[in-house]
Amino acid sequence: MVYIDTSILVAYYCPEKISDQAEKILIEASNPAISQLTDVELTSALARKIREKALSEEDGKAVLDIFRTHIDEKSYTYLPIQPKHFSTAMDWIAEFNTSLRTSDALHLAIASKNKAPLLTADIKLAESAKKLGVDMTLIS
Repeated sequence: MVYIDTSILVAYYCPEKISDQAEKILIEASNPAISQLTDVELTSALARKIREKALSEEDGKAVLDIFRTHIDEKSYTYLPIQPKHFSTAMDWIAEFNTSLRTSDALHLAIASKNKAPLLTADIKLAESAKKLGVDMTLIS
């Protein structure tokens, strides 16, 4: 199992520099996992692209439809967000030695507690994961 960060999914569903790599990773991934936090972040990323005119509203809705189809088809394993993930995220942020934001800390905690390596395209998240000893791969 590997935990897929939203940055990889955005590149998979929307044209970006690393889209080819993201597609290859997701096709080859053994049991790719996400959480409901990923759903919210992907939707937020699409809304941002629409606001910035990088994506039409029609295309944004089409991407969400495809993503929901993949969810329905069980293309991803859902990892539930549990109280221990919030505690771990808070403890890591309270170390004051990373640039972790709330959602990134939660993603790391979910991946770590499920012993699932994190796949990300977010450099700051990757740096924080490394500092905290969380297994990850940075795609760039």
